[in-house]
Order: sequence, then C-alpha cells, then structure tokens
Amino acid sequence: MQYRSYDCDQIALESANVERRVSELYTTLKKDAEGDEWQMGVGMILFWPTLFALEGGDSPAAGEYARLKGEYKALETVSVEKKCAIKYQDKIENIVKE
Repeated sequence: MQYRSYDCDQIALESANVERRVSELYTTLKKDAEGDEWQMGVGMILFWPTLFALEGGDSPAAGEYARLKGEYKALETVSVEKKCAIKYQDKIENIVKE
C-alpha cells in the first residue's frame, strides 16, 4: 500500500491535502454538471444532436476525484492500522464545504 511507510503526522498531512483537493474538485464538477443540465435543456428543445457534446463524468476532474476517493480510503486504512488519532468522514463527499 502506498502510505504504509508514512508516520501519523505524514498521514494526517496527506489526508488534509486530499480533503482540500476534493473540496476544490467538487466546485468544478458541480459547475460542469450545471452546464450539462443547461446543454441538455437546449438540446431537447432546439437541436437534439447537441446532446452528443455533453461531457458527463469523463472529464479529467472526474477521474481525479475518483482517484482521490481511493487515496482517502487507503489513508484511512493505514491510519487505523498504525492507531493514529485521525478522524475520517464515513464518505469523502461529507468533507465538502460549500
């Protein structure tokens, strides 16, 4: 596992970095989703071939978000194994601050 050699302080720092980046990505992904909703409405009313331009969840930000979810879980696992006193959310989505 990637974080096995980290001590508790390093795990806490990396967890904070992941949480910060997830919050940033959430804003980006939310804005993208709202843009897709607008495109869908225009496409349905005016010109249905525009619907093929919808990006959906295949953006680089979506891929990074998925990767970070895995890293967050790995950090939590190593933290528990090393008996670090770090609190983790049940789901990474719960760390997002709007």
